[in-house]
Amino acid sequence: MSDAFGKVAVLLGGPSSEREISLLSGNAVLAALRRAGVDAHPFDPAERNVWALRDEGFERVFIALHGRFGEDGTVQGALETLRIPYTGSGVMASALAMDKWRTKLVWQAAGIPTPRWRVVDARTDWMRVIAELGLPLIVKPSREGSTIGITKVARVDHDELALAYAEAAKHDPLVLVEEFVAGVELTASIVDGRALPLIRIEAPQGNYDYHNKYFSDETKYFCPAGLPEAVEQAIRAQSLAAFDVVGCSGWARLDLILRADGSWSFLEVNTSPGMTGHSLVPMAARAAGMSFDELCVAILRGAHVG
Repeated sequence: MSDAFGKVAVLLGGPSSEREISLLSGNAVLAALRRAGVDAHPFDPAERNVWALRDEGFERVFIALHGRFGEDGTVQGALETLRIPYTGSGVMASALAMDKWRTKLVWQAAGIPTPRWRVVDARTDWMRVIAELGLPLIVKPSREGSTIGITKVARVDHDELALAYAEAAKHDPLVLVEEFVAGVELTASIVDGRALPLIRIEAPQGNYDYHNKYFSDETKYFCPAGLPEAVEQAIRAQSLAAFDVVGCSGWARLDLILRADGSWSFLEVNTSPGMTGHSLVPMAARAAGMSFDELCVAILRGAHVG
């Protein structure tokens, strides 16, 4: 197996706010690749210059970075320049998917359902936003991941929207206010052109935040999701379409909400999903008959340049 891929770097850690999770993901991927006989080595771009990848003879890269620098097209561009094949989406799709606002614009143009939203700033008339989108509202930085900087605003008695905006703006000057979509939380995993079984998520008090996403044992996951087969297949097909229209390649995870009336809305696409013990793509892969090690090798096999 090692001869097929040559010397492989697993990029992990990095400088983003999601460094902690990336270290967990990267070390899990590293162990899986080594179990599969791949000559894999850890490489933390927060501590080493990426140009060392070429100098040290790496022939392929598995990107297990999350957030900025690792997931926004930046490191992908560096690897393109080095002509080293890497996993996941290319420069354009990575940059686009990292930006929730521009992703929504593309989805809206392509007829992919997504919650209504407004781009806001410190001068926004919050009452007008409420009149347009109603309550509750979700306030989020456009270019962050792992629910960092997100606030759910259910009332506006004490400047809650302005305070939520200020919190989001700490992470990104581009801030979205989005209508809150009530319903079943689902995630769709795409690997190698195939939509894997959907996962239904039940978080404590319905709050799928950073802690409940990565560290809580109280969050429940159901795969199969328990949906009617026709609904499952329709959502998986549209997940592939949403993946394709953003220009993604290799693998990704899409998050969406299924409403009580049977409609659904896509929230975002994550082009470098978590690969920790609580992660969803490995869970969906297991339901499709693929072990964690097989999943990591399949993703690595799809590494490309350009």
